[in-house]
Amino acid sequence: MADRPNIVLVHGAWADGSSWSAAIERLQATGYHVTAPQFALTKLADDAARLRHVLTRKDGPTIVVGHSYGGQIMTALGADAPNAVGLVYIAGFGLDEGESIGGLLAQVPPTPAIAHLDIDDQGFAWLPVDDFLNHFAADVDPTKARVMHAVQQPLHASALEEVMGPPAWKSFPTWFLVAEGDQTIPPDAQRQFAARMGATTTEIATNHVAMVSHPDEVVTIIETAAAAPVTA
Repeated sequence: MADRPNIVLVHGAWADGSSWSAAIERLQATGYHVTAPQFALTKLADDAARLRHVLTRKDGPTIVVGHSYGGQIMTALGADAPNAVGLVYIAGFGLDEGESIGGLLAQVPPTPAIAHLDIDDQGFAWLPVDDFLNHFAADVDPTKARVMHAVQQPLHASALEEVMGPPAWKSFPTWFLVAEGDQTIPPDAQRQFAARMGATTTEIATNHVAMVSHPDEVVTIIETAAAAPVTA
């Protein structure tokens, strides 16, 4: 339907655009125009510039959806994200100005999924297969989780120390899915992000990659955001 907003889906670390496949199928089946670009995950500014470019190519209002580090990319758009009318965080980082992921994670013991990051000689962080299967994608079918591990997009370790500028969530309506069983981003941290955003929040019993293990619930949140009135 022409009056429906576009949907842009932003993958996080140790994933790629294919992680949104189940959600894309469902959204396309109900008439949405969906884009799930690939991100290099080398530097926050570069990833945000990539997302901004994708948004400039849209022909109208757009809901931006970010999972995990994809929430960081989305947040870094600031107040003037082109064509954006709403932000949906799926177990995502929603930092405030002056904060970093590393600073946040240093406040708590390492979560099981990221306790044994494998940093290569170029500074990229990879998830070992055991941690990926048993913690990052713990509620995903093991065969599918192994495919996800094979296509994982590593995050440059320097991204953990990058400091957030003015966050986009202060300028757009927000929705947040808290993953109650998340072993990557602590659920309490997600609740804190959502609360200070004033986000419309839903909690479901899922691990980190909710759009893979619980695509119906994720799509419901996206469609709720898409149906919200656009405010000037």
